Amino acid sequence: MAKKKKKLTFYSTDPDTEWFDEDDENIETLPVQQQKLRVMRDRKQRKGKEVTLVTAFVGTEEDLKELGKTLKSKCGVGGSTKDNEIILQGNWVEKVVELLKSMGYSQTKRVGG
Repeated sequence: MAKKKKKLTFYSTDPDTEWFDEDDENIETLPVQQQKLRVMRDRKQRKGKEVTLVTAFVGTEEDLKELGKTLKSKCGVGGSTKDNEIILQGNWVEKVVELLKSMGYSQTKRVGG
């Protein structure tokens, strides 16, 4: 599961300190060949129902949603994208790994048993 970012608070007596918010930074999407995606099957906190998780995507939320939409349509299942994860209903690990590799995500790995 994705780790939630903690907001850091710090205090400064320097009046020239620049304040910025991490969420305001422009995150650039890594090229397809550099993405190191992880695909796994999960049941935790889902009442025993299986889902396929695609994690470790580095990029914008729009690009993540576009990839999720493509995977959902290719597998013919429902799902969602949140917390930098793509969640597909059911056990589609093998098919998703094959699809991602055919799309150019060459560093995709299956994680878990």
